[in-house]
Amino acid sequence: RRTVKQLHRDLTGLGYTGSYDRVAAFARRWRQTQDEAKRLSSKHVYVPLQFAPGEAFQFDWSEDWVRINGVKTKLQIAHFKLSYSRAFYLRAYLTQTHEMLFDAHYHAFQAFGGVPQRGIYDNMKTAVDKIGRGKQRQINKRFYAMVGHYLFEPEFCNPASGWEKGQVEKAVLDARHGLWYDAPNFTSLPEVNRWLEQRCQLRWQETAHPEFRARSLAECLTDELPEMMPVPPAFDGFVEDTKRVSSICLITHEHNRYSVPASFANRMVSLRIYPERLVIVAEAQVVAEHERVFNRDKRTQGRTIYNWRHYLTVVQRKPGALRNGAPFSTLPESFRLLQTKLLKRPGGDREMADILAPVLLHDEALVEQAIVKALALGESSKEHVLNCLNRLEQPPRPQPLKPPPTLKLVTEPMANTARYDNLRRTQHEH
Repeated sequence: RRTVKQLHRDLTGLGYTGSYDRVAAFARRWRQTQDEAKRLSSKHVYVPLQFAPGEAFQFDWSEDWVRINGVKTKLQIAHFKLSYSRAFYLRAYLTQTHEMLFDAHYHAFQAFGGVPQRGIYDNMKTAVDKIGRGKQRQINKRFYAMVGHYLFEPEFCNPASGWEKGQVEKAVLDARHGLWYDAPNFTSLPEVNRWLEQRCQLRWQETAHPEFRARSLAECLTDELPEMMPVPPAFDGFVEDTKRVSSICLITHEHNRYSVPASFANRMVSLRIYPERLVIVAEAQVVAEHERVFNRDKRTQGRTIYNWRHYLTVVQRKPGALRNGAPFSTLPESFRLLQTKLLKRPGGDREMADILAPVLLHDEALVEQAIVKALALGESSKEHVLNCLNRLEQPPRPQPLKPPPTLKLVTEPMANTARYDNLRRTQHEH
């Protein structure tokens, strides 16, 4: 670890009178001798590998940078490569966690059109809990469940032996120097993945197979399709965590906060973490779902994601919270317009709370239609909105019957309300 300058200085202190150039020349010859010895040793001699169609795929992670909305963003790239056809697939994520790994497998199998018999991995922490002697591995339970779902056999390389999955290691370098060189400015991560999938499929058509040079990767992939297993439905690859709901109906995940229905405040709930969404489960029921947001700057406070519907039971008891309640800043435009009008008069907050209450029991779209209709009529009151809602919920009137000619009456009945007046007069006479 010492530089040549440091070595020359140490030698001078020991009485060496030669120049720095002589020490540098010796160091160069020594390095060349060491490199030559490594090349000639049996440790750096390999056996070429050969795979049958549909037999195996190789997997690895890499890091690359792209611009998303003008911001330079570091992405974690999942690389898959079929060992026979050399067809490859890339998918980008923001982290390398379990849920990302499981999602990447499903999309790769979908792109390849089948599931190979084996998967070759390094000893990544999301797959291997403990490395034993030789090939002994203590496989992570969630990873093993995913493997059992897709019915392929996992195989793990020896530590620090990247050449055992050299195809995907080379694919990482090829992608870095070729696939990403003209990457455009993206607007979102899903757009990145759509672009990556199109680029991969285009490269399958353009790239010749390294062994069967007369054929492209896409043509060799057709040989693998009959030998691979069909792709089952996606593995439900969530990561579960237990969270306590705060008194303001929020849970925290990765420095961000998400709202939960008020009935679960100050209680424990289960959080299921997916790559793009968070699902909150309580009492064996899904009680809330949010789009997952990522906060890359840990120095900031993070974002708070509200669903105003989660707070409706609270405003029934505390209608004054409607005036400055943070969750209600995301109300639909018609709701906010009605709220602005109602809060200008005394008791308007209670009226608005009563108008929002039907959202818990009725179709929200119908409530919004009723509000729009009431505003169009120039009436912004609870009674008019609820009246419009009742009219919208009325079942459609049945169509008049068309009886066949055989059931047609000879004398059609007539609607004559004057008969009731005749009955009244008859009663008075008696």
